[in-house]
Amino acid sequence: MERNRTGKPELSFWQIWNMCFGFLGIQFGFALQNANVSRIFQTLGAEMDQIPLLWIAAPLTGLIVQPIVGYLSDRTWTGLGRRRPYFLVGAVLATLALFVMPNSPALWIAAGTLWVLDASINIAMEPFRAFVGDQLPVRQRPGGYAMQSFFIGVGSVVASALPFLLAAGGVDNTAGPGEVPATVRYAFYFGGAVLLLSVGWTVLRTREYPPAQLQAWDEAPVVRRPPLDLARLARHGAAWLLAGMVLALAVAAAGLDPQLYILAGLLVAYGLAQFALRRLHPDNPLGSILGDLHHMPRAMRQLAVVQFFSWFALFALWIYTTAAVTGVHYGSDDPTSAAYNEGANWVGVLFAAYNGFAALAAMVIPAMVRRFGLRTSHLLNCILGGVGLLSFLVIDDPRWLLLSMVGVGFAWASILSLPYALLSDSLPAAKMGVYMGIFNFFIVIPQLVAASLLGFLLATFLGGEPINALAVGGVSLVVAGLCTLRVREPGAQA
Repeated sequence: MERNRTGKPELSFWQIWNMCFGFLGIQFGFALQNANVSRIFQTLGAEMDQIPLLWIAAPLTGLIVQPIVGYLSDRTWTGLGRRRPYFLVGAVLATLALFVMPNSPALWIAAGTLWVLDASINIAMEPFRAFVGDQLPVRQRPGGYAMQSFFIGVGSVVASALPFLLAAGGVDNTAGPGEVPATVRYAFYFGGAVLLLSVGWTVLRTREYPPAQLQAWDEAPVVRRPPLDLARLARHGAAWLLAGMVLALAVAAAGLDPQLYILAGLLVAYGLAQFALRRLHPDNPLGSILGDLHHMPRAMRQLAVVQFFSWFALFALWIYTTAAVTGVHYGSDDPTSAAYNEGANWVGVLFAAYNGFAALAAMVIPAMVRRFGLRTSHLLNCILGGVGLLSFLVIDDPRWLLLSMVGVGFAWASILSLPYALLSDSLPAAKMGVYMGIFNFFIVIPQLVAASLLGFLLATFLGGEPINALAVGGVSLVVAGLCTLRVREPGAQA
């Protein structure tokens, strides 16, 4: 191992491999969820306009769980270390949820299991982001996050394609009304085993530095916390509360899509958070998290906008691709039909393809960064993803949608690595976990906004055609890339 100028050891390729290997299983679980949960919901009787609301479990659990886990893991030190206990607990719970999900006898049980599954995966995943910051000096962090992107891509390729591969191997791909096909059930069982074993590998094959040692090697600037402007917090809190209540009243009075209440609830919640910050002591866990959010580094504020448009687009991709492809390219919206299930399996292949391209992109992106820098590289990759989603509107042959997935894959790999690299030198070691959890707000909030707005937009302005939601996602990715140009590069002068 070599040491950088601050003293933190630089890890070897295989050490970085081992510390990131658990992401293979974590993304296996996420990929099975993303490619199949809408299918399970439709199989159990969900209407298309209910799908975004049912999906709210995924982002909402992340919003709650990740900052709490980050806060706790910053303050944890056990025989297993700082982050690894959370890896292990989350993996065990997620494995159990994967076994239950495809056997759900009713829609409400499937929706509840999604809450458990997503919360468990978040318990395991959040410390993995902080783990890279803990273990690697700034110079190696882009490579560490790219390695995570590689495992995310590889895991997702296999997981997303599993129902298709099982069907090709002779496993029954259709089932009676209200029953999930055997291809999906067996894929979830296999995914649970992979998740537990891969996370277990990282737990057993890595070590962690004690908190005092990390403090000594800290390379980030101090995040200053000036005194709170209590009057300003009160004004802002009142404004956000009023906006949320006005929106809720408008939805009720005009009979608008009930899912818009989610957006109203977000506005009210942020207003209440402003008032809570005024009253909570900084040493209180909630007060500490809200204070860190209020005083977050400038780079994080700039990246929040980038993340918003990126993850809004991804949420549209995950919840509407099955309906778009089965309806437009296979001509069926009946979950019991052979055409629908053939199209749903092809969506699994498309998701496997974009994750496969993401794994390849993860090897190309470091060279792009050396040539163009972090910001321009992310811009180019987001534009490729936007064009990929927009191309769904003009491609008739579903096989050619594999070409669309090239652009989506580059965007996905970039979203999973370059924002973290742009943020990497701004986070103090003592708060690496909680700030990574707070950074997840800007992944979760756009998904909640999408869950609130997309159903309304689809029914009101987009002709009820799910494929048009993918076009909205394409435009959103391009906007995300353009917003990246506002972010300061690590090591640049502020």
